[in-house]
Formats: sequence, C-alpha cells, structure tokens
Amino acid sequence: MLTTAYRPGTPVWLELSSPDTRASADFYTALFGWTFDSAGPEAGGYGFFKLDGRTVAALGPLPEEGTLPSWTVYFATLDADRTTGLVDQAGGRVRFTPFDVFTAGRMAGYTDPTGADFAVWQPHDTRGLGVVTQPGSLCWTECHSIDAERAKSFYRAVFGWQERDVPIGEALLYTVLTPAGGGTDDAHGGLVQLDPRHTARGTSSHWLPYFEVPDADAALATAEKLGATVSLPATDVHGVGRLARLLDRHRAPFAVITSTGSGE
Repeated sequence: MLTTAYRPGTPVWLELSSPDTRASADFYTALFGWTFDSAGPEAGGYGFFKLDGRTVAALGPLPEEGTLPSWTVYFATLDADRTTGLVDQAGGRVRFTPFDVFTAGRMAGYTDPTGADFAVWQPHDTRGLGVVTQPGSLCWTECHSIDAERAKSFYRAVFGWQERDVPIGEALLYTVLTPAGGGTDDAHGGLVQLDPRHTARGTSSHWLPYFEVPDADAALATAEKLGATVSLPATDVHGVGRLARLLDRHRAPFAVITSTGSGE
C-alpha cells in the first residue's frame, strides 16, 4: 500500500505531460474533483492538482515536440546522482541528468531497457505528494513491459525492489513490487508482461498510475463523457478490487480502481 512515508524506491511524485494543459486540467478536475493551482504564466502551464488542499499530482506541457502525452511516476531516492549511475550500469537510458528544483528537491529522468519512462525525486523542502491511497489520489503504480523479465532485473539493480510473482490465468505472471526491506503490506506497485496483441498495435512499455475512486463504474462513465477512451472495461479482480484502464482525451494512459475493503 502506498503511504506518504516515502521510503527509498517507492512512488513519491506523479506528473502529467500534456499538449494542452488547460484541457487536461479541466478533464481531471471534472473526473476526480481536484482543483488546479497554476504555478503562474511564467511556468508555461505548469501547476499542481490538489484534493482538499493537498497535492495529488502535477501537470505540465510536453517537454519537447514529438513527446507523447503521459503520466510519469517519480520514485524516491536518497541520492539522485548515485541512482543515475545505477541506471546507466543496469542498461537504462538517462533522459535528463540530476538537477535541483530550487530548494524543493533534486530530480532526474530515465528510460528503462524495455522503453518505459520514469523519474526519481530526491526530496529537500518538498517531500512528495500530499496524499496517496485515499479516494481521488494515487494508490498503485504498474509497469507494463514488452520484456517483463528484463524490466524486473533492471529495477532490482536500481532500487533493490523485492518481487513476488502471482499467476494471472494460465499463462501470465503478475509481479508485485515491494521496496527493499519491506513487508507484504508495503507493496507499492506491479510489473506485468504486455499482451503481444497490444504490442502489435504499437503499445510500448510504460508505467501506469492507478487512482482510487469510490465507484469504478461511475468514474469510467464520467471519464467517457469527458472524452476518455476505455482500454479495459470495469473488471473485478479477486482480492484486489474493481478496476478499469483508460486513455484520457490526449491518450495518456491511467487507471481507476475501487479497492477491496476501501469502503470499510
């Protein structure tokens, strides 16, 4: 389960890159009941999604022309420079080297060997998101990879994640990810092999954020009315909850879930 304790290797920040930040702000505020606080005209559309005054995600323009709209998951690190070296040694690509964000923290961005983008955050004044796991906030992160075994090896080398493989049906395995030294209750994400049918349609490796919602079906219906595309209809997963996967109006992938026991 995600918490704001932010142990090294756990999700600490979430950021959406969009070709139209105003439209994206309208979409997500209508879907999740968030508010959007712009960082000002000089920030080029950058700002923060908030829920009851606490930051749940950030939003900014596409970093460069040709970049696809997407959510980027940031993982906590005690030393962004050291993590950059580990990424390089493990076969990943450094998209941007570590740099300081004023006094808030230090960040760097990477691509894993299978093509999934992610980033790290070394906190200073800003520890991370203000709320996770609660309805309307990030509750899980999931890597969909064209080569799950290679991805597992990479992230193990970079973050020291612990893994537990869980069968899905007859052919697939779902790998539950836990930070180094954590227990079962500390699991923060998963890793799964992309279905060959998806890769044939051009889907590449990516990290997928899950947002907790009170009613997955209602959230799905609202998202569709707002212009989202359904990539996985609402589905019950035993012991996990009811979930759905979507592409927002600019085709950035995300998911919603009503977790088992969330209403208890």
